[in-house]
Amino acid sequence: MLLELGMVAQDQWSSLGEGAGIVLEVGSEVTGLVPGERVMGLFTGGLGSVTVSDHRLVVPMPKRLSFGQAAGVPVVYLTAYYGLADLGGLQAGESLLLHAATGGVGFAALQLARHWGAEVFATASAGKREVLHAWGFDDDHLADSRSLGYAEAFLAVTGGRGVDVVLNALAHEHVEESLALLPRGGRFVEMGKTDIRDAEEIARRHSGVRYQAFDVMEAGFDRIGEMLEEIRVLFDEGALRPSPLTAFSVHRAPEAFRYLSQARHVGKIVLTLPAPLDPDGTVLVTGGTGVLGGQVARHLVARHGVRRLLLTSRSGPAAEGVEELVADLQAAGADHVSVVACDVTDRTALAELVRPVRRLTGVVHAAGALSDGVLEALTRADLDAVLRAKARSAWYLHELTQDHDLGMFVLFSSAAGLLGNAGQGGYAAANAFLDGLAEYRAGLGLPATSIAWGLWAHRSAMTGHLSDADRDRLAGMGLGAITDEQGLALFDAALDLHRPVSLAVPLDMSRLRAGGRPVPDILSALDPGVVVRRRAVEQVAAGSLADRLVELPARRRREELLELVRESTAVVLGHSTAAAVDADSAFKLLGLDSLTAVELRNRLGNLTGLRLPPTVVFDHPTPVELAAFLDETLVPAEETTVNSLLTELDRLAVTDLDENDRGLLAKRLQEALRALTGPGETSGPRDLSVASDDELFDFIDSELDTA
Repeated sequence: MLLELGMVAQDQWSSLGEGAGIVLEVGSEVTGLVPGERVMGLFTGGLGSVTVSDHRLVVPMPKRLSFGQAAGVPVVYLTAYYGLADLGGLQAGESLLLHAATGGVGFAALQLARHWGAEVFATASAGKREVLHAWGFDDDHLADSRSLGYAEAFLAVTGGRGVDVVLNALAHEHVEESLALLPRGGRFVEMGKTDIRDAEEIARRHSGVRYQAFDVMEAGFDRIGEMLEEIRVLFDEGALRPSPLTAFSVHRAPEAFRYLSQARHVGKIVLTLPAPLDPDGTVLVTGGTGVLGGQVARHLVARHGVRRLLLTSRSGPAAEGVEELVADLQAAGADHVSVVACDVTDRTALAELVRPVRRLTGVVHAAGALSDGVLEALTRADLDAVLRAKARSAWYLHELTQDHDLGMFVLFSSAAGLLGNAGQGGYAAANAFLDGLAEYRAGLGLPATSIAWGLWAHRSAMTGHLSDADRDRLAGMGLGAITDEQGLALFDAALDLHRPVSLAVPLDMSRLRAGGRPVPDILSALDPGVVVRRRAVEQVAAGSLADRLVELPARRRREELLELVRESTAVVLGHSTAAAVDADSAFKLLGLDSLTAVELRNRLGNLTGLRLPPTVVFDHPTPVELAAFLDETLVPAEETTVNSLLTELDRLAVTDLDENDRGLLAKRLQEALRALTGPGETSGPRDLSVASDDELFDFIDSELDTA
């Protein structure tokens, strides 16, 4: 990703990829790996659904890691291990300064350093330091990576000793700041690429300091293989745990690149390649003998080519219509259909159900229960009924299948969890848990799709209690009923989105608006009226804002432009308020890169109506400087004339001036007036419109000299 964003220069290893997968074939002389084995490592053949590599660069995956978690291990842990152990020689009892500690290498390095018995001092941006608190850091061992001063703070904490090793990822003045933390000498290990220093020069200026810049591939294939194996063992022993992970399906790669460019993540970002359903594998459908479960089972066979199905429900083979369902599935091409009675809220029973399954390849959790009631009337029993059937059983399915190489993990959630619905407080909570579980699994790099369904037209055990009046009420809210054909098409569409949560409900926005209810925020983009109004406001906003700014006094205009720049920068960087953007800090230090700089330029251009050059953010590298440029562009400097002075007086908002400013202005205007009328003139002030520039300035200079 860094290479594609232009953040790291191309080199001989630029085609090298990292990841995790399953061994398909091995060469005749490879003895340590076998086909079918789950592995992680570096791939000399680049990235793809199938790739090749030198056997020394891959090792078996740690037992408790998912493919997504394992894919994020090799580069960051190898970099941290090689930098700290081989080059830094970090020992127990020593201390380490670790920069960018919430990055992928940062989390790897802090775990390794602690495992080896070292004391860790870390820097991170202000918005991410809370993550490090959760990993056991106190304030004495933390500092801001975007400002200086941490050398003095850490020297105070260590009684002037400083640290023994610096693992550096920062540049420019931060290098000098970090070197100040090696007053007794030590090792400065540089893993950054943008500010490489001369080791001999560092040694001359800082006695006893050994400077070493490195690239992990310098270690060679044999040493890389040894380190990977040591890292794998540490994971299996529990000495290391997975770093925070943000996973995107490869289908969402542009979104992943944008997310990385904004530096909003902690830990590692990985791209996952969704596994297809194994044609010889089994798909488990909970609630599989119900109306919706049966429809989905038929669809899995007819549309997705599933040949082995395990259908479970409380009634199992005794459920109504089971014989007909099995016959339909076999007629459609299913080779093996099992129907088993199982209470999926019982973890032991569910484990017994899953354990003997041949090559489990998919899970569809369609089981559920209703216990309607308004929030104030909900009892513990009401909540337990829906939470056990929906949430607890879903969690058990997650726990019991996360080590399987699933191609599908689908949760049947409800629109009530996203939109809310009167009288379904407990049901909404249970379904919101399902949506959260899908997000959680996606963060582990595991397959997950939670479909928040609206009402299906086909009456089932879940909806059979609804009266015609209930259905009319929902229709009046703009929420239509889903036909079987629509539902199965929406099922496929949700899978094709490759997102953890999807809302599947027919919407009639005109009826929703006519019903007098506000359009939920989550649906506002689908409301044509909202879109039209928003576009109209945006079109008017740029012109009206520019016109208003031009009419302001210079000082007020500059203040508002600065606030506009700070607010826009905050939006681009993902901050909640402009307070996170220091007016005098360089945009690069604030976190802007080439992509976000273009976004900031476009945003400011749209707001002000100005055509700004592509490099405007880099040409004016702080919010203050950029605001000044916008001011000069909006109101170009003019030669001062009588008319321009009069225009400025017209623009001046006297009511906004404080008492001192109003007094000073009144005094100067009175004095100028006396000077303009001259001694003995009582007929009134001279007409400034006929005074020349020289006459006007002579009067002002004369008055100021006598003031």
